[in-house]
Amino acid sequence: MDQKHEFLLSRRQALLAGATLSLATTLPVFASETLNALQQEGTIPMTETYVTTKDGVDIFYKDWGPKDAQPIVFHHGWPLSSDDWDAQMLFFLLNGYRVIAHDRRGHGRSQQVSEGHDLDHYAADASAVFEKLDLRNAVHIGHSTGGGEVARYVANFGEPQGRVAKAVLVAAIPPIMVKTEAYPGGLPIEVFDGFRSALAANRAQFFRDVPAGPFYGFNRDGATVHEGVIQNWWRQGMMGGAKAHYDGIKAFSETDQTEDLKNISVPTLVMHGDDDQIVPIAASAEISVKLLKNGTLKVYKGFSHGMLTVNADVINPDLLAFVKS
Repeated sequence: MDQKHEFLLSRRQALLAGATLSLATTLPVFASETLNALQQEGTIPMTETYVTTKDGVDIFYKDWGPKDAQPIVFHHGWPLSSDDWDAQMLFFLLNGYRVIAHDRRGHGRSQQVSEGHDLDHYAADASAVFEKLDLRNAVHIGHSTGGGEVARYVANFGEPQGRVAKAVLVAAIPPIMVKTEAYPGGLPIEVFDGFRSALAANRAQFFRDVPAGPFYGFNRDGATVHEGVIQNWWRQGMMGGAKAHYDGIKAFSETDQTEDLKNISVPTLVMHGDDDQIVPIAASAEISVKLLKNGTLKVYKGFSHGMLTVNADVINPDLLAFVKS
């Protein structure tokens, strides 16, 4: 082996060692040791694969944990992927649950198709995954656009099929984000037109500005800015397709989910930060909980739209308490 290849090999070894050390210091020591031990024993099977929908779209999903454990299912927000649930999937995995998350069509590792970027397809695609896995007694947790996906899935697939035990809407878009006659407190359509213009002009820069600013509240005075969180948001966004992201703006802003909420009867926890600059609480959570038959609202003072990531130490135990309740 020549000197150049020796250098590359040693540098690769150093990077791997550094990544291992980073993971060990990121997870609590007991959690890291527990996860390693369970994997070595073979009691936590970890698989990643695809399911093909009725209209021929390949949807990527993760399915980790004991197959006989209660499933906790995660639905990600726009324009991200199932990776946005890392903190929750590891948390629930280590608490003995089976955890499942998928990448929405056009997002993450799922197929970048041209059409079908609307909540009806989102819910049907999700259902294709859960029907393949034959999930029962599942708790569905959705963030932002994923919360809209949960509402449509539970109302139209999950409850009719008897697959859902509970639901959680976190900083979620229902009942509708855009201002309408029925919901005059919504945001003007010009806000979403601005999103479309920014995405079409320079998606990479737009996907840097959103997490660096309002998404995690990093634009607030005194905020602790996490550069890695910003970069990870950008990475997830740029993995997906521009067409899916462009069409997705209409899906998450202009879809009226009033009837979805009214048709959900399972216990539903609505979680929202009162400093959410992306989905304002007054036009979303405070209305949604009144439309739900069995809803509970939990408000987090000063928390941002991205509280699942930057406040996981608070949110995760509350999610667990709701699942166990």
